[in-house]
Formats: sequence, structure tokens, C-alpha cells
Amino acid sequence: MMAGFPYPTEHAVPLFLAPMAGVSESPFRRLCRAHGADVVVTEFLSAEGIRRENEAVLSKLRFDEDERPIGVQIFGADPDAMQEASALVTDIFQPEFIDINFGCPVKKVVKRNGGSGCLKDLSLVQDVIRAVIRGTHLPVTCKIRSGWSEEMRDPVKIGLHCQDAGVKAIALHPRTRTQMYSGAARWNEIALLADALEIPVIGNGDIKTPQDAHRMWKETNCAGVMIARGSFGQPWVFAQARALIEGTSVPPTPPVAQRFAVALEHARMVQSYEADPIGAALEFRKHLGWYVRGLPHSADLRRLLHQVNSFGEVEGIFSDYLRAAERGDFAEDGLPVAATTEDAELLGSAHE
Repeated sequence: MMAGFPYPTEHAVPLFLAPMAGVSESPFRRLCRAHGADVVVTEFLSAEGIRRENEAVLSKLRFDEDERPIGVQIFGADPDAMQEASALVTDIFQPEFIDINFGCPVKKVVKRNGGSGCLKDLSLVQDVIRAVIRGTHLPVTCKIRSGWSEEMRDPVKIGLHCQDAGVKAIALHPRTRTQMYSGAARWNEIALLADALEIPVIGNGDIKTPQDAHRMWKETNCAGVMIARGSFGQPWVFAQARALIEGTSVPPTPPVAQRFAVALEHARMVQSYEADPIGAALEFRKHLGWYVRGLPHSADLRRLLHQVNSFGEVEGIFSDYLRAAERGDFAEDGLPVAATTEDAELLGSAHE
């Protein structure tokens, strides 16, 4: 019989926000929790940086109480460094669990056998897991890919090694490292892994809509679903996926003004979190681009948003866009903007 998750989750099939460098920072994690994510995980962080108490790395370990349950994800190929990092994270930050990244395909990580680079040596994978477990009393989980290459593709073998070493749950992104993000994620491998293991398996990969999350759960029998790029610019995807999984009424996708209000709420959270307001605004440009995807004249809107140097500029651009919609400037596009005076007031109140 499959074991349950080793940390508290509100729902039988929890929805996870995936750990993503430069995206799953504290403000976005808080926003996704508010919109229905059950569990969030930090950006993946270097064990070497943690144990050396690198200020930039440690700053990314900060989280608020409303983010719980939260996992801290660490990576590295040196068992000693991983053990020390595990102990420090446990003592100082006290998350609900520690997650090991065996999935990152980025060259600068794998060149030192970090991330998915570890998958070339499953004895190293086990050594790393056991070292992390020695460093903490918290549950230890991991995120894997299906293998280093097509020739070494065997997610069940990898998962069994991880389970034997002591992890309490596994998230699988069913691509190999050499695939990077090309091709299609093989969801059938999630089903095979879920069937083979006694611990919970979390499915991840190619979830762009709430319907995708529901379909993955139905097709694979995974214990939880992890959403990555599908959350970009649409944190409400979690509430919509939850409704589909539980067979309840699906919340509608927010109209434009409400979408803008969520974007401004996100911006305000970033502004209060980051020490450098200009740097924060520049870094936030990518989120703004995601929030306006699919809108009438979105290319022009993105061009303006990708030039902002302050969060105050964003509110002005959004207000101008809603006024243009109210005048009917976008009527020829045949796309619903649903911008009214009431919507404009909603936008203003979101930034007060």
C-alpha cells in the first residue's frame, strides 16, 4: 500500500508549485499558495553556497509562514556538502521537508555532476540521499528525470534506488537530461513509477492548463501534480485544477482587469520583498509578459512592459490599456476584454 505524504497537505491529491530558478521566489510562492497551491518548493540552491553561508544563496531561503508547507530544494554531488547544507537548512530555516534536485539539466549544474548529472551514477544518487538524511530530522524527497540519456532511460530503476536510500516522495519529470525541454514528456513513465514504488510519486511536465493537470492525475494515478510553466502569469491555474480533480465548479479565468489586479498584487509583494526596487522591477518584466499573454495587442503591451524601470509605470500602462478597451479600441479583435469603469476601479484598488 502506498504511503502518504510525509508532511501535511490539505487535499488528498496535492498540487505543487515546482521549484524554478528565478521564478519560484517567495512572492510568487505566496501568490500561488493564495490561489490554491497546496505545497511550494524554493528555487534549487547550491549545497556549497549554503554551507559556506553565501549571503545571496541564504537570502533565497527566506520564506513567510503563509508559504507553509514548503520544501527547500538543494543540489550538489558532494555528499559531505549536501549533509552540511541539510543540517543548516533544518536548524535555521525549518521547512516542512528538504528536496534534492536530481533533475536540473542546465550545463553549469550538470558539469559538476549536480542536478540530473547525478543520474549517470545511481550509487552517487544513493550516497547523496543518505548524506542529506543524516543531516536532518525532516522528511527528505527528491525530483528526478527519466535518466541522463535515452540509452540510460529507466525512471523505475532510478526511483527504486531513491526509495531504497530513504526518500519519502519522488517527483518525476519524464524527460531525459539530453532532451532538455524538447519533445513530449512521457506521462506513461509517471504511471509506471507510481505503480512500482511504495512512496508517493508526484507527476510533472507539460502541464500548461488546468485540464492538463487533471488529465495527468487521471492517466497516471500519481499521488500529486507539480505545475511549473503552467503557473506563469496564471496562478489561478491551481484553483481551477483543484476543481477539476474534485469534480466541483471550475472558477472562471479572470477577466483582463482582474488579471491586471493580480499582476499588481504580485508586483507589490515583490517590491516589499526585494531590497533593490529598480532591479526588482527589471526582473519582474518577465512576469508581466506572462500575465498579458493572449490579450488583444499583447505584443505592443509586452513591448511597453518590458521597458519599465519601476512598478509605478506598470500601473499606468495597465490603466491606459483598460481605458483603450473601454473606448472599444480592441473591438475589431473579437476577443473579450471585459473592461468597464468598474474594472478600472478594481485595478486601482488593487494597488492601493
